[in-house]
Order: sequence, then C-alpha cells, then structure tokens
Amino acid sequence: MIPTGFAGVETQLWIWMLAMIRPGAAFLAAPIFGAAHVPVQVRLIISLAVGIPAVSVVPFALPPEGFASIAGFALVAGEILAGLALGFAVQIGFSSALLAGETMGNAMGLGFASMLDPMSGQQSQAIGQFLTVLGTFLFLAMGGHLLLAMIVFDSYKALPPGQAWLTADALRGLVRFGGTIFAAGMVIALPVGFAVVLVQLVMGMLARSAPALNLFSVGLPAALLAGLILMAFAAPSLAEAITRSMTAGLEYARTLSAGGS
Repeated sequence: MIPTGFAGVETQLWIWMLAMIRPGAAFLAAPIFGAAHVPVQVRLIISLAVGIPAVSVVPFALPPEGFASIAGFALVAGEILAGLALGFAVQIGFSSALLAGETMGNAMGLGFASMLDPMSGQQSQAIGQFLTVLGTFLFLAMGGHLLLAMIVFDSYKALPPGQAWLTADALRGLVRFGGTIFAAGMVIALPVGFAVVLVQLVMGMLARSAPALNLFSVGLPAALLAGLILMAFAAPSLAEAITRSMTAGLEYARTLSAGGS
C-alpha cells in the first residue's frame, strides 16, 4: 500500500511531464534555444520552469486511461503540434538573416567560404554566419527569448491541454508567413547584393574590352571589397530589417498562441 503522503506523486509527475511537452517543442524549433550546442538538460529545465506555472492556471484533466491510450496520444500530439508551430514561427523570422547572408555571400563570390553554424550544426557561408550572429545579438537585445517564453505561457489560455489543435487556416497561414519572410530576406540582401552584381557587370565589360585582363584575379577581389564596404555602410539598415523580421515572427507566434491564423 502506498503511504498517504505519496498517493498523488504519480499523478503529479504525469502533470509535470505534460507541462514540459509544449514548451519543449517550442524551444526545440525556436532559435537559440534549439541550437545544437544547447544541452538537453538546460532545455528541459527551462521547459519545466515555463510549463508548470502555465499548466497550473488552466483547468484540464488527464486521460482516464492514461497516456497509453487514444486520448493520451491525441493530447500529447496536440501539445507537440502547438509548441512546434509557436517555435517555428519565431524561427522563420530569425532565418531571414541567414537567407540574406547566403544571398549576399553568393553575390560577393564567397559561396566557397563556409563554416560550421553553431545554431543548426550545418555548414553555412561566412556572410550568412555573420548575419546569424548579428541576429542572435539583436534577438537577445530585444528580449526575444523572454517574449517567446511569455507567448508559450499565454498560449495555454486560448489552447489549454486537450484543446491545443491548431486549425487548418492557422497552419496554412504559417506556410504563407514563411513565404513572406523569404521575401523579407531577399529585401535585406537587395541593396548590397544588387550593388555587387553591378560591380561584376562592370568587371565583365572590362574583360570584354581588355581580353588580356585576368577577370578572376581582379574581379573577385573587387566584388569582395565592394561588398564589405557596402555592408559596413548598410549595417544599420541591415540590423533594422533583421529586427523587423524577427518582430514579425514573434507577432505571428502570438497570433497562433491566441488560436488565430
């Protein structure tokens, strides 16, 4: 017989596990929290710290048959889907910096200069990595990590456990939002990328007028130098555009947390 003081321990542990699912899924898909170098233990502790207060303010009931049932699987799947949608919306806004960096790097001729991205664990271009680091600093400076935790907490009010199924319109809106941020990334890269393309066109015209000119030895340094100078001049505009994209991602995540599309 279980002592009276430990009668509700198993139920409490199940509640804690349920409380970790949605924040854990959101942090797994979100920037910074979902980086490959972030320890799983830290992610679990943060998920528990956000999930326990959120679950305690909304009424819900555990499945009578336990989690190893159809109702239990549906409950867990709904929590995972809601968390991934919230984190992925923020990740889309954050990814505009990487997209802009990849575009500018290709225009500058730095497609071969790649390095390990600590966020994803994959190889990315040097300019894309630079703008990703810049985006990370901006995300932390604007309190994006705290806003994400607040959005996950508020999502339990409109989408309590057991009723966290997002509508088809919300999922379609998330896909359309991804296309919008793709366009935003191209807009961020447009000033520098277009100017570098003009420099390459000029070098191509020079190569046609002077066939003896080694275009590779002259054109690549010229495009690279022009790109770096233009990036230095456009740094404030780049930072502002990246901030707007990340703010849009947080706002759409807030819309999803309210059950809207």
